[in-house]
Amino acid sequence: MAAAGTATSISLKSSLGDNKGLVRLVRSNSEINNIGFRLACFKPLKGEIFGAQLASKMASTERQIQFDNSSLVRVRAEAEASMSLGHRHRVKANAASAQGPPSGSVQELYVYEINELDRGSPAYLRLSQKPVNHLGDLVPFSNKLYSGNLQKRIGITAGLCILIQHFPEKNGDRYEAIYSFYFGDYGHISVQGPYLTYEESYLAITGGSGIFSGVRGQVKLKQIIFPFKLFYTFYLEGIPSLPETLLGEPVSPTPDVEPSPSAKNVEAHACVPNYTQ
Repeated sequence: MAAAGTATSISLKSSLGDNKGLVRLVRSNSEINNIGFRLACFKPLKGEIFGAQLASKMASTERQIQFDNSSLVRVRAEAEASMSLGHRHRVKANAASAQGPPSGSVQELYVYEINELDRGSPAYLRLSQKPVNHLGDLVPFSNKLYSGNLQKRIGITAGLCILIQHFPEKNGDRYEAIYSFYFGDYGHISVQGPYLTYEESYLAITGGSGIFSGVRGQVKLKQIIFPFKLFYTFYLEGIPSLPETLLGEPVSPTPDVEPSPSAKNVEAHACVPNYTQ
């Protein structure tokens, strides 16, 4: 029995000794399989990591593209707005150039107002019931208008003066005047302000029509002979160039000035179109 056991032990050892290489091979295969298993597990994880990184990079790129597109759209919109604004400025400048003087320039217009005693003007309404001129007295009036060179009949004045104060020492009065100058087909100019019978005065231009639409400025009133002859210098702004018919070198205002016979007779060449009567 002992011999048999020993033989068996020797045989087993021998067998184990002979199979060491097999054991190593099995161990090696097991480690390889284990590495393969880990690699197999890492591959999808690597794919997920790489995919996430790729997706993140793509998202970042898309955001950058969207930002760039947004910036491009904004820049393009700003450029178009600038071009449009420049176009409007050019159109406006061209229109202003075509119409006449630019905004802020002043045109002078000279006009004579002459009372020829054929219109029942002025009418003195003594509402104050005082024996001398007094606050509240009214003076409606309408007189003929001639160009500054006295060669053309251009229309009439029409308005109302309200007496504000009488100045005995100056032998004159201060009125608040509200009236209009009518120029036939050309339209009219309205004015308001002080009318001083003893010295020059300035009235504000309050508006107009026709070629005077949108007008602004002031007018200087020079009393020549009260209430028969007055000379006006208009300082006009905000309107196109005045027609040549209304212009001309003015005659110096003196007490003996008179319109030309053709203007007085309203001959065709000596009046504006459809002059206001």
